[in-house]
Amino acid sequence: MELGAYEELWAQDGQSFKALAELFGRSHNDLPSCFVSAGAARARAVEVLRIFQKKHVEDAGFVVHGTMDYPEALRDARHPVQFLYYRGELDLLSMPMRVAVVGSREASEDGVRRARKLAKCLVEDGVVVVSGLAKGIDTAAHTAALEAGGKTIGVIGTPISESYPKENSDLQERIAREHLLVSQVPVIRYSRQTPYWNKLFFPERNATMSALSQATVIVEAGETSGSLTQARAALQQGRKLFILDNCFRRGLKWPERLHAQGAIRVTDYSEIRDHLEFPSSQN
Repeated sequence: MELGAYEELWAQDGQSFKALAELFGRSHNDLPSCFVSAGAARARAVEVLRIFQKKHVEDAGFVVHGTMDYPEALRDARHPVQFLYYRGELDLLSMPMRVAVVGSREASEDGVRRARKLAKCLVEDGVVVVSGLAKGIDTAAHTAALEAGGKTIGVIGTPISESYPKENSDLQERIAREHLLVSQVPVIRYSRQTPYWNKLFFPERNATMSALSQATVIVEAGETSGSLTQARAALQQGRKLFILDNCFRRGLKWPERLHAQGAIRVTDYSEIRDHLEFPSSQN
């Protein structure tokens, strides 16, 4: 019922995460089904399940605000999502430490190397590596975490039934089956919109990724990178934001601006580790 109701809410013209957050913010105990007729919800649920079957993702589940499995960390987002699709080990959202490693899609060789080293160090400390399954830094972080035998979470900007970019479809499927894949993107709305409008889901994905993590590390990024959306969200949410020192040496404006707002400039993992609040047994 809640799956179909969520999708039906998104079928309304002009719907957005902000509008939905405001709707549910007026009554914290309401579920999506409180705003949608049972018949409409059932019809949408059938439509979504049909898409899942066609895409071979029959293992997809979901969590809703107000239920036990909902990750309360999401409430720290400016426009917290009420509903989250997932595939895989939902318990990874309850692990003591989750750190997002993000950066440019068109990453340099040095950037890829730094992302891989950082992910490996995080795994060695028992940290779950979170990223967005994009090209470049995200891919490097996920693959290095897997190679090191660690756990990783993919937070995607497409529906749970889609993969982007296509060259990462195998990586995404492995994460979904062996680790955790999450998405807040409505399946039906996405299928009926143009790519121009669907790309607007990616910045919202970054805000959610930050909320699900205790900290975000920017490995490298340009002035218009989507990683900066996550950086701003992290600061707003009270999460730690780390910026690797190499970002400050490229003539960019954003590193100093975010540093002035509370981001932490670091040169290597040891400095990041000093700032992370590990459980006492890991110190």
